[in-house]
Amino acid sequence: MATEEKPKVQGEGDYDAARRHRKRVEEYVENNDVEKAAVRAAPESAAEAAELEAAEAEGKSHAKGEDPALKKRGPTAH
Repeated sequence: MATEEKPKVQGEGDYDAARRHRKRVEEYVENNDVEKAAVRAAPESAAEAAELEAAEAEGKSHAKGEDPALKKRGPTAH
């Protein structure tokens, strides 16, 4: 009988996926103009800005609270 590998940890504990994601983000930041991408991603109208703000408020309404780690970084982190 062949031995089967145990399934890898999935979800928030999937270390391989986290490594792949981190690597791709680092590659994107190194090879792209992130500032220009941020400008392109900005809302194109006041209506779109309001829609995005409403979506953010909806998401925050489901949150348990602000991440304490954000307060440790200081005012320049974002």
